[in-house]
Amino acid sequence: MGLYPGVRDEFAIINEDDKNGRMIVSLRKLQYDLAWERVRQMQTEDVTVKGTIVSANRGGIVVMTESLRAFLPFSQTTPGKNTEEWVGKELPLKFIEVDEEQTRLVVSNRKAQAESQVALGIGAVVLGTVQSVKPYGAFIDLGGVNGLLHISQVSHERITTLENVFQPGDKLKVMILSQDRERDRISLSTKKLEPTPGDMLRNPALVFEKAEEMAMSFRQRVAQAEAAARAEEAQFEDGSFGLGSNFLSEIGGSNAPEQTSLLFPGAQTANEDFLSRTF
Repeated sequence: MGLYPGVRDEFAIINEDDKNGRMIVSLRKLQYDLAWERVRQMQTEDVTVKGTIVSANRGGIVVMTESLRAFLPFSQTTPGKNTEEWVGKELPLKFIEVDEEQTRLVVSNRKAQAESQVALGIGAVVLGTVQSVKPYGAFIDLGGVNGLLHISQVSHERITTLENVFQPGDKLKVMILSQDRERDRISLSTKKLEPTPGDMLRNPALVFEKAEEMAMSFRQRVAQAEAAARAEEAQFEDGSFGLGSNFLSEIGGSNAPEQTSLLFPGAQTANEDFLSRTF
């Protein structure tokens, strides 16, 4: 407790007069109140904290975090099947319900994992679990958020039925292809991770082994394409189109039209098409 004669600290008064005329104070009560205040603030700020698993039952897991006992529903984590192995493990958590009056503190491991996964950004390789398989693609659980691996992004080779490729529960590495944070959508790809076309169907283990290397190559191509697009856009803005700095004066002198009039309709669209074709 760190208490010894002469130490000064703050205490909460729980009884001002017991049978012997003494004031009863509590250090635990003060710390308990401060802990609830702290977790409320952490929930507001959406902070990720660490929690240690102390026990498990049929409904979920009990964890200790910020000196408080919290409940972690099974639906909010996937720690494994052997409950005996859970005790003592430390997990990243986010607060999803804080109710001091009802002494109810609910946390989520999936939400904390999802934040770290999504924060990796475009071109990042993440580990996911096949949640469901549809005719148009597979939904992949990225640890709290779902991404869509469209059938066209599985392999360079044509696929007619995804059920022959994936089953719910399969673990695989995928690359984040795009994100729409406003609509909460994530597009994924294994096609971009294939060392050679069709490897995802013939040798997925090789694809997963080379995933980071192939993703780095993809990111480099993206960077090069973006640089080329910026250069092209700069040319459009200058109005030169590679015709030389004196082109405007030669065709019209002081009465030459503004440079922007040289932009042909759909120039920006053409620029965007260039980016999409590059990959």
